[in-house]
Amino acid sequence: MKIEKFEDIIAWNKAKTLTLRIYHVFKTSKDYSFKDQIQRAYVSIMNNISEGFERRSNKEFIHFLYISKGSCGEVRSMLSLGKDLNYIDEAEYAKLNNMTLEISKILSGFIKIL
Repeated sequence: MKIEKFEDIIAWNKAKTLTLRIYHVFKTSKDYSFKDQIQRAYVSIMNNISEGFERRSNKEFIHFLYISKGSCGEVRSMLSLGKDLNYIDEAEYAKLNNMTLEISKILSGFIKIL
């Protein structure tokens, strides 16, 4: 399958799904500092994929994919903190953490291909 636009990228679509899910999970959180930090991190995953793709340079795209991978790590770190603070339960943590791990693995594979 040829990728013609960033919306064709599997990792971007999975990151969007993750973004919507985490947004829903934390939308009523009163810890605004926590919510702001995790929100910036999960939105960064999909936005850096799209920004890198639009640069139309493999070198720059790879750079932005690495930033997306870093944001996956930041989201996992924040999710762990959220679990420890009882903002999310163990089951929700496991689902969201697995989603970030999957996205990170897809990004690693994509980087190797490029």
